[in-house]
Amino acid sequence: AGWKIGRSPIYHTVTAADGTVKLLLKLEDNRLIETVGIPVEDEKGSMRLTACVSSQVGCPLRCSFCATGKGGYSRNLQRHEIIEQVLAIEDIFKHRVTNVVFMGMGEPMLNLKSVLDAHRCLNKDVQIGQRMITISTVGVPNTIKKLASHKLQSTLAVSLHAPNQKLREMIVPSAKSYPLDAIMKDCRDYFAETSRRVSFEYALLAGVNDSVEQARELAELLHEWGRGYHVNLIPFNPIEGSEYRRPNKKTVSAFAGALESRKITVSIRQTRGLDASAACGQLRNNFQKSPLIIESDREESQSDVAVAC
Repeated sequence: AGWKIGRSPIYHTVTAADGTVKLLLKLEDNRLIETVGIPVEDEKGSMRLTACVSSQVGCPLRCSFCATGKGGYSRNLQRHEIIEQVLAIEDIFKHRVTNVVFMGMGEPMLNLKSVLDAHRCLNKDVQIGQRMITISTVGVPNTIKKLASHKLQSTLAVSLHAPNQKLREMIVPSAKSYPLDAIMKDCRDYFAETSRRVSFEYALLAGVNDSVEQARELAELLHEWGRGYHVNLIPFNPIEGSEYRRPNKKTVSAFAGALESRKITVSIRQTRGLDASAACGQLRNNFQKSPLIIESDREESQSDVAVAC
């Protein structure tokens, strides 16, 4: 009947000194996708295991600091290709995944149907609580409203990266079609619809968007559109061929302090997996920017066709 069972094989694995593991999964069409397992042990000795999953093969939005965009875009992932990333992480760690973040390769809102299908399965079947799942977006017109209509208890994380429209367009080219005021209005409406506050991701790029003045401008923007917003600061994870640099700790602390002094809740993401090419898209770009076509693959595909016939 044309049904297949089984999972995509692991093509390559890299383990960082901090325990972070990045996997490349080889899909049926010989394309590679990344997924990352991030273990964190608390004071009581219990482990939180986060799976950072991809939603597309590559990404069409081409944010200037992102390795995935530099690798080009191929297609959306199907729901089972998203779910199997979580199962692969569980297999590697021999431990249940406790948290899932849609922050890997791709823009989840451009593949919303498969993302929501995968979300439903991860919640109902794999039994990961909705509040333990985060869906990240750089912003696609009309999709935040659509997501709000599903009234999920999961976290929406919006990749802001700039306190004003001009700078945001430089960092995120797709921002031209979705102005900052429109995003902020949709985030305010999202909270009104779901009672779930939006988290804002902010990648700190040295000398570009990391000044105290820009932190003050960001605080003003957030206060203008609501109260109680959370900002997750992400010091830039260096990638090959990028003109951007990582800010020093003093600059990161000053930026965070400027937000906190203006009553904005801030967290600074701990950088994980620097020695495992853990920035989104890095490892995949080392191996592939187009489908893997090697002799064994051709033989396998021809054999599959013969069997199917």
